[in-house]
Amino acid sequence: MTQRDDTRVGGLLLAAGSSTRMGKNKMLMEIHGETVLRRAAKTAVAASLDPVIVVTGHERKQAELQLDGLDCLTAFNVDHETGIQSSVQVGVDALPDDVGAVLIMLADMPFVTTKMLCDLVALYRTTDAPLIISRYGGEVQAPPMLYDRKLFGELRVMRRRCGREVVQRHRNEAKALAWPIEALADIDTPNDLARVRSTIDLPVDSLGEANMAGSTNET
Repeated sequence: MTQRDDTRVGGLLLAAGSSTRMGKNKMLMEIHGETVLRRAAKTAVAASLDPVIVVTGHERKQAELQLDGLDCLTAFNVDHETGIQSSVQVGVDALPDDVGAVLIMLADMPFVTTKMLCDLVALYRTTDAPLIISRYGGEVQAPPMLYDRKLFGELRVMRRRCGREVVQRHRNEAKALAWPIEALADIDTPNDLARVRSTIDLPVDSLGEANMAGSTNET
């Protein structure tokens, strides 16, 4: 048993944005009969993150309706128009005091799977690194990423998009998992949504899987 085997790892699902490039709330758009938000929440819940906190903002009530019946909590970001960093701060503040690490993911990345989340947590438990990074196509660093509690204070005061400042500061201490570049795809525009609908598999199942898998441990 490692010192992290019993560490409680929570999850933050960021879903507060205004979807300005889409023209309407992309969290409420459907992929194979399920909304973008519900698919992402099911993926996080299936990874046994404890708790899963969904940070809402734009069209809060409609977003929260998509979570009906799922084992997750919500936190409202009243300042969601100021940028994603405020959603991270709201989410971190909502975590219970006994959570020892948090996995932060974006709700508009439909090719992120439960297996990817579980692999990030598993690597965290086998190392003393304060940060576990996702790396796409060997180069691009992007969510989901896992932060040890010792970094929570930095997440609360960061100024750059989605923890980038914290990642840069701790890059030499971090461990990374490599994913296919295709898993990096997100949904910002109607064309993005159409592309996802044409390539992704059927609705997220009980394991929270889409159609991307595979990981490589990097240092």
